[in-house]
Amino acid sequence: MNHLGIDVTVKNVPPLDPGFLPLNLFNAAFLRTAREPFDIAVERAGGQMAVCHTFIHGTGERFDADVYYIERTVKTLLWMKGGFRVYLAGNEAVCAAIAAIYADGGRQDFDFHFMAHVFEHPFQVVRVDRVPDPVDSPKRIGGHMDGCRIGFDAGGSDRKVSAVIDGESVYSEEVVWYPKITADPDYHYEGIVSALKSAAEHMPRVDAVGVSSAGIYINDRTMRASLFLQVPDDLFDAKVKDIYIRAIRDTFGDVPYAVINDGDVSALAGTMSLGENNVLGIAMGTSEAAGYVDAAGCITGWLNELAFVPVDASPKAMVDEWSGDIGCGVKYFSQDAVIKLAPAAGIALDESLSPAQKLKVVQALMEAGDPRAEQVYGSIGVYLGHALAYYYDLYHFRHVLLLGRVMSGKGGDLILARCKEVLADEYPAVNEAIRPALPDEKFRRVGQSAAAASLPEIKR
Repeated sequence: MNHLGIDVTVKNVPPLDPGFLPLNLFNAAFLRTAREPFDIAVERAGGQMAVCHTFIHGTGERFDADVYYIERTVKTLLWMKGGFRVYLAGNEAVCAAIAAIYADGGRQDFDFHFMAHVFEHPFQVVRVDRVPDPVDSPKRIGGHMDGCRIGFDAGGSDRKVSAVIDGESVYSEEVVWYPKITADPDYHYEGIVSALKSAAEHMPRVDAVGVSSAGIYINDRTMRASLFLQVPDDLFDAKVKDIYIRAIRDTFGDVPYAVINDGDVSALAGTMSLGENNVLGIAMGTSEAAGYVDAAGCITGWLNELAFVPVDASPKAMVDEWSGDIGCGVKYFSQDAVIKLAPAAGIALDESLSPAQKLKVVQALMEAGDPRAEQVYGSIGVYLGHALAYYYDLYHFRHVLLLGRVMSGKGGDLILARCKEVLADEYPAVNEAIRPALPDEKFRRVGQSAAAASLPEIKR
């Protein structure tokens, strides 16, 4: 394949998406002939800094390829690590092009405004002579078993809560709710408080509360979350940013608490069940959710929003309706991927069905051994093999746990099998280094809400 003058060899191609061009393979081909240094740094809360030292061509005939490569690298850093200020050191024309792209009204206008909102700071792209040094502040969190604890897991379709005494779950509850379609934040608050009180009734006291929730959380505050998608901005700022903090304090007073993205809690649950660190968790459901526990057993504080990290360099890649960008993980590792590929396999889906219902149709065909459904899941497996090689370059994880509705049943088994084949054939070094797996019964026993209960430390 050739993209922007860069020839890329792809050995394993999804049968239902022959135009798929793995971004990691494009990057590798690009860098083989790039010699001019170019440095990128992304600043996030607390002065933390993610840094990438790389190369471009710096020639007129490769200008478009240079801009594309740097822009996709900036995009990856922003959504993997998070940040409100991008520092660029290198070719002046390329720097200017990136600044125009990541600007109000620019091609990445969504990223520009999203990051400004999350970090409560104007978004900037700044050209410098030398980028700052990397700064990270990972923190050890979770794995605390002592005392009487509550773990709350807020999902888009149900909420779960567990009461845990000295590491043993004594009560758990799962309640259907409708946070994504409700504009009144009091609905969300009352649901959270109801769950907390339900768990508290089964313990002599409450020593700590841990929360696992979809969205982006900084210092226990809700900065962005699909759970509150319909809440108006003014009410979001007034009642949602501190919603979990208020619910805990109003109910139990001054007890220790922690509020963490659900992807990180999934990874934490993985470390608790495996007994090992350096775990990347990827949940394929409504979207692609991810979390990471590093080799020291720490939560990094990174965004880990792999749904918005690009994986496909094809100019014809599918558009994400929310961000307006193309080739990002959400369209390859969620129910959207199944729905996207089904027509190419000859599976007609009733457009009156919801996305979740469409997924169930293809899942039923897969369970029945329909070869068309096997093509769908096999294609996702090829996507995943290439993407895990890319994610490994970014995280250097040892274990990856594959979760979510898309990974359930025979479809999940086929995705994992095809993924492993791609890794063995095209990325043998990565294949030796990582262990992709589905969650076992031990992981399921730990559970998301029970793992959330272990988040805060109780000071004695």
